[in-house]
Amino acid sequence: MKILGLDYGDRRIGVAVSDAFGWTAQGLMVIERRREGEDLEIIAGLVSEHGIEEVVVGLPKNMNGTIGPRGEICMAFAEELKSLLQIPVHLWDERLTTVSAHRTLLEADVSRKKRKGVVDKMAASLILQNYLDSKSQR
Repeated sequence: MKILGLDYGDRRIGVAVSDAFGWTAQGLMVIERRREGEDLEIIAGLVSEHGIEEVVVGLPKNMNGTIGPRGEICMAFAEELKSLLQIPVHLWDERLTTVSAHRTLLEADVSRKKRKGVVDKMAASLILQNYLDSKSQR
């Protein structure tokens, strides 16, 4: 079963996809959010193209576990996806995934310009991989 992972942001959406067994996550692309609804069309196309059966959207929580304004925006986006795609859409705690992605890219000595284009895709991979790991431990 293939699963799509999304790191939802104001300007960009990082996208990752699992392998057919649901074991590993690979970064797929970054969707630049230019006009209203275009991102949903692209995601629907990816779901169809890759045979996606579930979607995982990163939920940014505060460090104390509460959900702030950014989290509420992600929850609304997840609901919109659920009604559009008609497949399960899960929210997954994404605390510190973007920080972790930045740190990994810095350690790999990736330039600032290149980091900007990859960090969202890497964060989506981390969100999806954490979700996949939690499922395999059950």
